[in-house]
Amino acid sequence: MSTFLQQLPALIGVVIGALGSYLAVVRSDRARFDRETAARWEERRLAVYADYARTVKTSVTLTYRVAAHLGNDPHPHPLTPQEAAPAQAEATVARDPAGETLLLLGSKDVVAKARVWVVTVMEMERFLREETRDPDAWRVLLERQRTAREGYYRAVREDLALPPGHGARWPLPPVSGNR
Repeated sequence: MSTFLQQLPALIGVVIGALGSYLAVVRSDRARFDRETAARWEERRLAVYADYARTVKTSVTLTYRVAAHLGNDPHPHPLTPQEAAPAQAEATVARDPAGETLLLLGSKDVVAKARVWVVTVMEMERFLREETRDPDAWRVLLERQRTAREGYYRAVREDLALPPGHGARWPLPPVSGNR
């Protein structure tokens, strides 16, 4: 029995060491799992944010082209409202599922900024459906859309901890009155 008692501290040390190793491995595995899960969700959110931006930007580009036909915008490839109607309908339909996915995975701030952007785009579309010919009013809407888009991208960058990006503000040529 005295041999067992002499060996007991070593045995306790082995058990404690094994338990400590086990706990360290479990904790390390859990931390790695959490990091990988967070990275996957971040990648998914980035894809959702980019997809939403792409669908809204499709609508924006179509509005530029119709506005050019009406003499409001300098876009080099004007479209009549009738020519643009099928593409506009398709772009509007594409925005809905992208928006739903954004609502599901997006942060509150990103969703709020996305709403501001899309509401502005909807106002641009209404402006053109009414076939308004007012380059100054169009420029005001364009500026609001660009500001809303910048707000959306800024919110996305903050949510994903990305560095600041380009504001995508390029000077545009004036609208000629010859259309």
